[in-house]
Amino acid sequence: MRAFALALPEAEERETWGHPTFRVRDKMFLTLAADGAGGTVKATLADQAELVAQDPETWSVPAYVGKHGWVGFVIERVDPADLEPLVVEAWRTTAPKRLVKAYDEGA
Repeated sequence: MRAFALALPEAEERETWGHPTFRVRDKMFLTLAADGAGGTVKATLADQAELVAQDPETWSVPAYVGKHGWVGFVIERVDPADLEPLVVEAWRTTAPKRLVKAYDEGA
């Protein structure tokens, strides 16, 4: 997950609150637990509700940021094919529009 997130344009990793956070231009879009067992990703409230309803053992509503749509996940249970598009979308909603446009034109 770390390599995937850092491959996005201008993404950077920064330790905050004792665990890795991933940001684009200083705005967070993904976190990982210090022990690597899980994390949270920025999402919409609709995506969050759908994921938690489908598999509450894998997906959860995290404290503090859950009310904004962020969704928690358990690394060993989550399918990368489900998580990677969420991470890209989280990056897209966080990155400046010109950066997203350049990414889309290069993709």
